[in-house]
Amino acid sequence: MWMEITLTKGKAEGPNKLNAFDNALLDAGIGNVNLVPVSSMLAADTYEIPMPKLEPGEMTNCVLSHQYSQTPDDVIAAVLAYAQSEQMGCVVETSGVNKLKQELEDEARYMAEYMLEKRGLEMTKYKSIIQTHRVEQRASVVAALIYHNPTRH
Repeated sequence: MWMEITLTKGKAEGPNKLNAFDNALLDAGIGNVNLVPVSSMLAADTYEIPMPKLEPGEMTNCVLSHQYSQTPDDVIAAVLAYAQSEQMGCVVETSGVNKLKQELEDEARYMAEYMLEKRGLEMTKYKSIIQTHRVEQRASVVAALIYHNPTRH
């Protein structure tokens, strides 16, 4: 079995929590699809590809990290990472408010390494993305791993 994935991220302000989140999804290029949360496993043969065209309303599997704040000057962050072994991969997400970027990145790496270790697997690849934003009024950040159906394009 093989998979195709895309990592994406976005940030935005909005008049309320829902609209800030929706605007961040739009910024990430995934605001016009139905996001279906899935658990965080990858096939052994997983390939990262650029974001393909997603049709409006399309059902799109993802692992999503997000954070919201309405406190001006808060720094919000969303992190998404994956670790790959020869046999399979694991995806992790974390987020925070006013946390050090390095602390969040270290947390994500630890979780991904731990998931592989518990399965008796050795990490061969690791990748992460982080989206940060300093809140003006009401803001949201997202980081996502999108699963694609390889037969669709």
